[in-house]
Amino acid sequence: MTDEPKDYVAAPEQRFSMPELSPEWYRAMIALDAASRPLVDPVIGELVRTLASSINGCAYCLDMHTADARKAGEQEHRLYALPAWRETPYFTAKERAALALTESVTRLSEGHVPDDVYEEAAKQFSPNELAQLLAVIISINSWNRIGVTCRLSPAPKQN
Repeated sequence: MTDEPKDYVAAPEQRFSMPELSPEWYRAMIALDAASRPLVDPVIGELVRTLASSINGCAYCLDMHTADARKAGEQEHRLYALPAWRETPYFTAKERAALALTESVTRLSEGHVPDDVYEEAAKQFSPNELAQLLAVIISINSWNRIGVTCRLSPAPKQN
């Protein structure tokens, strides 16, 4: 193996900038996101954001939230396993409930939010925590739709 630089393919060109074209709405979106954060454990919040971003194919949000998860103390092997979280022993019952709810809300058109998924989340989280968790899930799904539609991409990284 050589240490030659790699010729990576450039990311797709960004279509437009929401902060520039709709600044008032964008500020409201930032406030909405900030309001979703209280009561949600930071690690669970980043797991939720990373999983939803993976499902939605948002490269920008995946890059951001895997980095944020690492800063919050998350372990690499758990981040790598997120798409297959059900098949691993890496996640607590509370985290699993949050991940299942995230999948159901993110894939709403594939069967809504089944009662068993909601009931497990309600068992693991207080009513206030559950409301905040839902707010985090809704917020990241909104960000993902912005990122994917506008074609936001992460900044290039040096190896």
